[in-house]
Amino acid sequence: MYTADIQKTPRTYLPAGFSPVNWEVTEPYFKELLERPLTDKASLEKWLSDQSEIEAAVNEDACWRQIKMTCDTENKSLEEAFTFFCMEIQPKIQPYSDALNKKLVASPLLKELDEEKYHTYLRSIRKNIELFREENIALQAEIAVLQQQYGQVTGAMMVTVNGNEYTLQQAAKFLENPDRGLREEVYRKIQDRRLQDKPTLDELYDKLIALRNKEALNAGFDNYRDYRFKELGRFDYTKEDCFRFHDAVKQHVLPLVNDIYRHKKAVLGVDTLRPWDSDAEPEGSTPLRPFKTGDELLQKSIDCFTKLRPFFGQCLEKMKSMHHLDLESRKGKAPGGYNCPLAESGAPFIFMNAAGQMHDVTTMVHEGGHAIHSFLAHPLQLNGFKEYPMEIAEVASMAMELFSMDHWESFFDSEEDLVKAKAHQLERVITIFPWIAIIDKFQHWIYEHPVHLHEERTAAWTAILKEFQDDVFDYSGLDAYRNNAWQRQLHLFEVPFYYIEYGIAQLGAIGMWMQYKKDPQQALDNYCNALSLGGTKTLPELYKTAGLEFDFSPEKIKGLMEFVKSQMKS
Repeated sequence: MYTADIQKTPRTYLPAGFSPVNWEVTEPYFKELLERPLTDKASLEKWLSDQSEIEAAVNEDACWRQIKMTCDTENKSLEEAFTFFCMEIQPKIQPYSDALNKKLVASPLLKELDEEKYHTYLRSIRKNIELFREENIALQAEIAVLQQQYGQVTGAMMVTVNGNEYTLQQAAKFLENPDRGLREEVYRKIQDRRLQDKPTLDELYDKLIALRNKEALNAGFDNYRDYRFKELGRFDYTKEDCFRFHDAVKQHVLPLVNDIYRHKKAVLGVDTLRPWDSDAEPEGSTPLRPFKTGDELLQKSIDCFTKLRPFFGQCLEKMKSMHHLDLESRKGKAPGGYNCPLAESGAPFIFMNAAGQMHDVTTMVHEGGHAIHSFLAHPLQLNGFKEYPMEIAEVASMAMELFSMDHWESFFDSEEDLVKAKAHQLERVITIFPWIAIIDKFQHWIYEHPVHLHEERTAAWTAILKEFQDDVFDYSGLDAYRNNAWQRQLHLFEVPFYYIEYGIAQLGAIGMWMQYKKDPQQALDNYCNALSLGGTKTLPELYKTAGLEFDFSPEKIKGLMEFVKSQMKS
């Protein structure tokens, strides 16, 4: 039914060789669309199709500029190409986009379009019209350039262990070592290295907060949080729902987190559990090493995905053949991991920083889930139809983490390692919730108090951190590191308020996994059917197609946590 034999969207409006290298070659197409008369339903649909085509071409060009820059943050020409787009092309597109949006909603022909088919698309168009302000164009360009500086600063961070230089991602593997002294040494080296750039990142965040706040005030909002909720298309939940989520994490998740860490402490046989013990293996135990190279990680992932459903493996194979993956950590590479949809090509690009750890397997199958979503949504008619909400996008990725566990023998030869890997994953499913709540709640404070001193920011951060803190770890003497912990979360710098989605989607993923446990093929059918809708349905409708309820109430969270706890015991 679904195919990974994806084809680049054929062009019917733009010349085959068109590339938005500058504004001079790009503007004529936007101008023609704006001036073109719309005479009947057919002409309107052709106009929408042509507009979608230029959007896709520009979008993919921008994505490649960003991908190349994050793969090599030390290459100034790549940075300049990205900055050129942000400062010289994107700002000139925005007034045209607003004018085209207004032309569409003012057209008497609009009523002839299929209301159900275009509902979410038109809702998004009207939202964009409401938010657009001419004076924000320059601000948004400046923000886009500043956001990328985080990757440049953190991509240059290196530490020396045993005479060898490592990226922070590579050095993290030493935190699994049975030698507790080595773990502490590396933990402190990583944290001290982060502290070296604390002033730089503080200043960068100050600039971003001020610009984002100004952007919101220009658009008539009281604060950036309220503006950003609208911009992200959060039509189906409110800030109050987020606050209830925070409370539910404290009430229903933290007790399970404490149980996990108490068990960890007992297994390690230590008097006190310290932060450098969180990923440790007990004496006599070998840390999980599921692969050695990026190529091996990819091949094992293809094998795992193919066993789950051949179509999933074929998607990764297609990306491999197109060289749409950069998996291994190295100096000068931006931190983190992402799946970048490519609007014309269809097959997305996966970027990550693998260093041979279990965590990397989770990241790979997570981003692989996003990739499947990109493949499934690509055949949709308009570029705007493919712009799905992040709350369903993260179900695609997080459910894949859980589905794929049934075939992790692709990564592990021994039953013992396989059981250990699954236990690690289920622990992570639970222990990630407090951090999600912390990062989300911190952002609410930041943008409710956009003018603040660094000392006030630190005080707010530490208060929130303690609110969701476990009862097991001993954090004494580590205040300097703890106070600065927020700087390691790239979302705060690059994609503000994009974090609660991970919590909402983790609940959806657990719900998908419950279905999978009862009927694997039906669950995978539901998964594919929901993802193939892209953004053409509302969030509750997408969840319903996936066999889920869009519900992250305390009662729902409690029930799902009990299910995960029962699975951990088994």
